[in-house]
Amino acid sequence: MNKKGYIITAIGVVIGLIAGYLYYQQIGCESGTCAITSKPLNSTLYGGLMGGLLFNLFVTSPNKMEKNEKNE
Repeated sequence: MNKKGYIITAIGVVIGLIAGYLYYQQIGCESGTCAITSKPLNSTLYGGLMGGLLFNLFVTSPNKMEKNEKNE
């Protein structure tokens, strides 16, 4: 993965962290029995993980870029 790929993934992680915490704060789990949303740390980390994975989908791998250049 190149530098641009790391930046895009890092942006996704930051957005996910914010979204995870906001989800805990606004919706959360009042009973405390929910594994992810019962604590702000769990919800924030889960959001960061999901955000990083989601934004990583938009990163093109160097191998795909080389194949596309050869086909053109």
